Amino acid sequence: MKNILYIVSFLLSLGLFAQNQALFDKANAFYNDGKYAEAIDEYQAILDNGVHASAVYFNLANAHYKLNNIAPSIYYYEKALLLDPNDQDVKSNLAYANNMTIDAISVVPQAGLSKWIRNITNKLSFDGWAITAVCMVFVFVILFLVYHFSYTTGIKRLMFVCSLTALVLMFLCLSLAFHKYNLDKKDNPAIIFVQESKVKSTPNATSEEVFRLHEGTKVQVEEAYNDWLKIKIADGKTGWVLNQDLKLLKDF
Repeated sequence: MKNILYIVSFLLSLGLFAQNQALFDKANAFYNDGKYAEAIDEYQAILDNGVHASAVYFNLANAHYKLNNIAPSIYYYEKALLLDPNDQDVKSNLAYANNMTIDAISVVPQAGLSKWIRNITNKLSFDGWAITAVCMVFVFVILFLVYHFSYTTGIKRLMFVCSLTALVLMFLCLSLAFHKYNLDKKDNPAIIFVQESKVKSTPNATSEEVFRLHEGTKVQVEEAYNDWLKIKIADGKTGWVLNQDLKLLKDF
């Protein structure tokens, strides 16, 4: 019975893949013919089927860009970049889309040491640092065994130093893994989706307005309260906006 279920599941997955490929080809054909609204509908249908691929988000963003839909184009370029951080085409097109935004926000420069640590941490993912730490444990064990069973004084000294170095690197990689985990946990980007959003000092419609943001601006969501979200922009300013004013990037 299980074998039959596996076969049925496999055939269904093949059928869904063929369906999504047909939608993708149809969307690309619409795009090439300049029918961008129709292309958007087909790309969106693929997403509705639960397929989240960088190429789909990238093409969807391109279609929105052609229609001058600022917020959706930036939003989907950012989604594509989350799935493929090294794609230069996405980065290039995102830069063009960002030029359409109104808000000119200065980025607060990071201090030298914190910037260096962050850059090192972001070289690998959490899993990458964790796997590296495990590898260092194996290297330490092997080097220590060579040290233990070696009869030559010179080799014993070398293996002792190397094993200690591997142990230190293991703890360093472990620390970077947890630092990366904390950075990813705090990272909650979103894109303003309304033409203009009034940012309040507190999560209350009658509170003081501290500044305004416009469609396409990227923010960090720090806190939620009822229908309000506390946001932070690149220059360090914070405030509260209605959750309907933006869309979270990490929602797939």
